[in-house]
Amino acid sequence: MRRWLAAEVAPKRTSQSRGSGPGGRFPWRDRQLTARATRHNLLDDKQAHTARRSQTLAPSSEKQRNPVRSRAAILDAAEKLFAAKGFDATSLSEVGTAAGVSRATPAYFFGSKSELYQAVLDRSFAEVREAVRAGRARALASNQGTEAILAGAVSDYFDFLAARPNFVRLIERQALNGGDLLDGVSHLSAGQEALTAISVELGLDDSPSGEAAQLLLSIIALCWFHLIHAHTVAPAVGVALENGEDFERRRSHIVGLLLNGLAGLDRPVTSTLNPSTSHD
Repeated sequence: MRRWLAAEVAPKRTSQSRGSGPGGRFPWRDRQLTARATRHNLLDDKQAHTARRSQTLAPSSEKQRNPVRSRAAILDAAEKLFAAKGFDATSLSEVGTAAGVSRATPAYFFGSKSELYQAVLDRSFAEVREAVRAGRARALASNQGTEAILAGAVSDYFDFLAARPNFVRLIERQALNGGDLLDGVSHLSAGQEALTAISVELGLDDSPSGEAAQLLLSIIALCWFHLIHAHTVAPAVGVALENGEDFERRRSHIVGLLLNGLAGLDRPVTSTLNPSTSHD
């Protein structure tokens, strides 16, 4: 009798009760699968949040990781873009992409595009000052005469500009824009150091528009012009500037021209060059 009652009370097994689905024989397995899926979803959400947070904090991470290298890469990229496209056509995001950092990193380091542009110019003029100081130190150590000092200074400046085409383009763009973006400090200090070196080493008058200033401007003009017009004016007048031999010929010509001009500074102006000379 008891066995019969137990059989009546016990639930009958069906194909569904023998399975592992909901309401089946192993409901704990369903709970494990559900919990595992929940953990995976939470893990995915956490990873996605971490990735978004790392992107937001990218500038800080990059700066902490290697601020010197990141700053130099930004300045290099900005110099190339400003030289090629100009200030107005260059964006901070473009600079970041070209530098291999996040788009927000240039602003993190330099604040604004104007401040970044000024930093590019400051670095360029700092290199000019260093070149002037190095050349002057070599001249003092050599104990050579005036002609050798001048020849060395001209050659150094010729090579300096030839190795920095972006610097030349930046200054040309500044000239075309009226020089509005120059702060009036860094480029003037570089010029003053060069002027002092010329006047002291060559013993020339350093007064405003004096012989030292005139000679320095002539050196800059002669070493500068062919770099800007290597594919325009130079070929038009029959000067090829295609290889190292061509540039070496140009350098020799400039050095010889300036040395002869320096020698002519001590000679009085001839009557043929004097506009006040009367012709009978």
